[in-house]
Amino acid sequence: VQLQASGGGLVQAGGSLRLSCAASGRTLSSYAMGWFRQAPGKEREFVAVISWSGISTYYADSVKGRFTISRDNARSTVYLLMDSLKPEDTAAYYCAAGAYSGVSKEYNYWGQGTLVTVSS
Repeated sequence: VQLQASGGGLVQAGGSLRLSCAASGRTLSSYAMGWFRQAPGKEREFVAVISWSGISTYYADSVKGRFTISRDNARSTVYLLMDSLKPEDTAAYYCAAGAYSGVSKEYNYWGQGTLVTVSS
């Protein structure tokens, strides 16, 4: 599975962005999909995960109520809609395919990061 993340950019605090993660090489429908992020000088942290069916989702407390993860298995694409962005959301965002988990080692496949910068 190859994952390609896109949609990052520069946005003002309070604004919104939608990240996309497109898969190729194999269908995504067998995997839970997660988003993680890594800010400069910090460790990678869990953001959100969605089950293979799309029925179940789970979010980090820091983004709950502001971010929404969704998926379109027919398009082999996963999305992360980020609203009410804060400067502390600034990071490289990574999508990953694997188990329904908030732990990065449970994921088998990773995309490259897409950079999100939130200005104050």
